[in-house]
Amino acid sequence: MLGWRLLVSAILIPLLFGLFYLDQRAGVGAPYLLGLCCLLVLRGSWELTHLLKVRKLAPSYPMVCILSLLICIMAWIPFLTSLDGQTPPQTLSLALMAVAFAVSILLIFLKGAIQFQEPGQSMETIGAEILSVSYLGFLLAMLAELRWVIGPETGYIALGSLIISAKMGDIGGYTFGRLWGKQKLVPRLSPGKTWVGGYGALFGAALGSFLWFQITPALFHSNWSAPAWYWSILFGAVIGLVGLVGDLCESLIKRDVGKKDSAELLPGFGGLLDLLDSPLYAGPVAFLMWKLLPLITVSS
Repeated sequence: MLGWRLLVSAILIPLLFGLFYLDQRAGVGAPYLLGLCCLLVLRGSWELTHLLKVRKLAPSYPMVCILSLLICIMAWIPFLTSLDGQTPPQTLSLALMAVAFAVSILLIFLKGAIQFQEPGQSMETIGAEILSVSYLGFLLAMLAELRWVIGPETGYIALGSLIISAKMGDIGGYTFGRLWGKQKLVPRLSPGKTWVGGYGALFGAALGSFLWFQITPALFHSNWSAPAWYWSILFGAVIGLVGLVGDLCESLIKRDVGKKDSAELLPGFGGLLDLLDSPLYAGPVAFLMWKLLPLITVSS
């Protein structure tokens, strides 16, 4: 199983970065990334709503899917409509994304009010739909914002840093846990997680981040070079830790509804949500660190 997970990761990650390469050449509007996000919303909304259909929870797939798409598309509007190559400020995209999220909450409550029949179910369903839109629509749109966090032409160095760090953390955690893990980390929530696996997640993410920042800056911009080694390692270690928490949080959802995986999409990985858990959770933290830390060095 370990070899299979490594093989699938070795195939999926290059394919993803190939898509990023095409999208980089397509301009500031990032149409390929938007298409990918829409596909992820379509599949992820189905997984999450079906996962939560237990007890008195009855989230609507069309509602969650449409509202999650609305949040993503609203975040893209400033970049898709930019004229004469002028890039709008990212604050406009973030503001539209936040407004779309707020409107989504209002629409979910409105739907609940219209469909109300008797006490005992409405709040559970409303809560499940808000959770679904928040987890998939808002966090996915926030993750995509890394595309523009340091400029429209070179944004994929930021998005790539998150993906490499998060997935290397997943690989490191799984590898260390399978080879040497004994003491359970959170046995009631995720029986497969061990303390050694947690250390492996930090090590793998820090290593992936260090290599990414050592190799790629000059590929994105001729005046860029690697940051100080400790910033690279700090970024990766934080992403590894937050990604591990994201994995546990997705496990919380699955365990509470009595499921092992979100779906059966890839053997050894589970569903799409099982692949996205750590990047989704770590996205806002990565965005903040790119704003606060000197993660690239600009040559004069």
